[in-house]
Amino acid sequence: MNIYRDLSMKSEEVLRYELTEYQHQHRDLDEAITALQEKGTADPLTIKRLKQQKLRLKDRISFIEDRLIPDIIA
Repeated sequence: MNIYRDLSMKSEEVLRYELTEYQHQHRDLDEAITALQEKGTADPLTIKRLKQQKLRLKDRISFIEDRLIPDIIA
């Protein structure tokens, strides 16, 4: 399943909703990673996986933003 192909076929309203949700998830992951690093109790593999998940969300956010905000060539 290609996530980006699926995103490109959705309506603007759905994309805006998903964008908001992905942004919240990205922020939550950032806070979780910071908390785990500050405690020093998490193993490096867990932190690495959370960071990878955060990067995947960032890619989705960027893709949706590109779909919603067209490039204007001046």
